[in-house]
Amino acid sequence: MPENMQPLPRHVAIIMDGNGRWAKQHKFEIAMGHRRGVETLREIVRCSSDLGLEVLTLYAFSTENWKRSQAEVAALMGLVLDFFHSDIDELNERRVKIRILGDTDALPGPQREAVRGAQEITAGNTGLQLNIALNYGSRDEIVKAARDLASLVKEGRLEPEQIDQSLFASKLYTAGQPDVDLLIRTSGELRLSNFLLYQNAYAEMMFPEALWPDFSVEQFRAALASFGKRDRRFGGRNA
Repeated sequence: MPENMQPLPRHVAIIMDGNGRWAKQHKFEIAMGHRRGVETLREIVRCSSDLGLEVLTLYAFSTENWKRSQAEVAALMGLVLDFFHSDIDELNERRVKIRILGDTDALPGPQREAVRGAQEITAGNTGLQLNIALNYGSRDEIVKAARDLASLVKEGRLEPEQIDQSLFASKLYTAGQPDVDLLIRTSGELRLSNFLLYQNAYAEMMFPEALWPDFSVEQFRAALASFGKRDRRFGGRNA
């Protein structure tokens, strides 16, 4: 690991923003912007694996993205299939373990089977934990966790007083993983867009201007190096 990147964040989360604007700038169809975005995704995953990051979470498709045009949604769903079919062997060879965050039951059949297969194939891997947020919304995730705990209370298997932060976190899609240390949102937009609201409680945040298809491995490594210089206090004060 390069010395200027120490300490590395344990968990990096990325909102991959700007595919549509990139396509518009280059006078391409939006689908081409998303396709170029997948190329960037591949490079960032490879870099994260090579550097030994513990967890990388990528925001691929939100619960609100279904509101986009039918053509764009179809293109995105097609890329989901392409990615898992074409990249699963390399990811498995790298010992990457895939976890899907979100309601996969609501995905179309082929995509649902592809992501479930990818999780099964990589379940025993011990390298980079790659979370792909797909049909994901953080508010939905939090409500689901609350309902799960409420059901346990209703069944008499849990007392309300037993509910603490650790137990609540165990009902989230990211159960067993560390909270986000570094959040990156490309394209310069300054919002979380319903992404990992609970897990980002003390995340360091960076908002590079580069659109996602233009976000390079060098820029990613620079962000990790910048994180290593930040003074993290978690609400307290360092001596």
